[in-house]
Amino acid sequence: MIATMTQGNRTRASEYMNWAKTRSRARFNLATSGLENAKLKDLPVSPDELEITGTDGYGYRPLIEAIAGRFNVDPASVVTAAGTTFANHLALAALVEPGDEILMESPIYEPLLALAEYLGARVKRFRRRFDNGFAVSPEEIARNMTTQTRLIVVTNFHNPTGVLTNADTMRRIGELAAANNARVLVDEVYLEMLFSDPPQTAFHLGDRFVVTASLTKAFGLSGLRCGWILAEPELAARMWRLNDLFAATPVHAGERLSLVALKQLPAIATRAKARLDQHRQWLSEFLDSRDDLEAVRPALGSIMFPRVQSDSADELIELLRQKYETSVVPGRFFEMPAHFRLGLGGNSEELREGLDRLGRALDELR
Repeated sequence: MIATMTQGNRTRASEYMNWAKTRSRARFNLATSGLENAKLKDLPVSPDELEITGTDGYGYRPLIEAIAGRFNVDPASVVTAAGTTFANHLALAALVEPGDEILMESPIYEPLLALAEYLGARVKRFRRRFDNGFAVSPEEIARNMTTQTRLIVVTNFHNPTGVLTNADTMRRIGELAAANNARVLVDEVYLEMLFSDPPQTAFHLGDRFVVTASLTKAFGLSGLRCGWILAEPELAARMWRLNDLFAATPVHAGERLSLVALKQLPAIATRAKARLDQHRQWLSEFLDSRDDLEAVRPALGSIMFPRVQSDSADELIELLRQKYETSVVPGRFFEMPAHFRLGLGGNSEELREGLDRLGRALDELR
């Protein structure tokens, strides 16, 4: 069994986020996990659609209604937040009391784990295994649950591997949670890369589910910080009140721009899907050419999580950065140091050159 985290070793910071903000940038950036950031000129907007200050203390109503309509949910079930990271913070803070036992996947997106520890949860783990394609196993979850488990936390697509969990598996997880009077928190920020209409979400699988997502990864709209939580109305109301302690009121100009973006999502999604499909083909061809990397290759999404043929990828990552001006995310941030996370949503020329440089670094290490 994976070691349990307790309040005694809780952290007050995210090592990954610090690295991402201070060390991830390079001339050829393969560390970014979403679509290349859009510019304001890519989002046609009239000054008449913007305003600095609003009057809605608990979210801009037209934005809430647009999100609710997109997912076919009651507006009372929508809580807006500054990106998925803060949506996860609000959701976990509302769902978890200090000392509560929660069950989280491994490997995991490190800020989620750091947040759970910060909130004083007793964290247990369940494995997603390379030799099983990093799939979620409901049986593995059941083995690691106890009568004290209050929450199960998963990401879909999985971060860092990009693997999709289908609705049947997610429904089984919900059944396990219901039998234990627990809930399921699903970070769906990458699920938007299905580019389906209507978008898919586990929220419709039952009232055990709480979902977070944003416009960040699939649409290149990180700067808007347009995130949301879908939760049953009573829980959503609790999150809004909890937000009074954290952010008080949203940035209204951002809310207005986010509404503009939501109206333009079909066109943005078409461009995004075409880019990701092309980039995934290039990455697949690169992996076909290497016998020194292994990878589970998801058919969709913007990230993969290759594995090197040693206990650690750190030497490769440092050489790649220092000599070849290229960055990828160290697997140690996801508890798997022999791996690295590679993003394929960025600039096309940078990706092609970055993959070439990755190949040269691998050749040098032979």
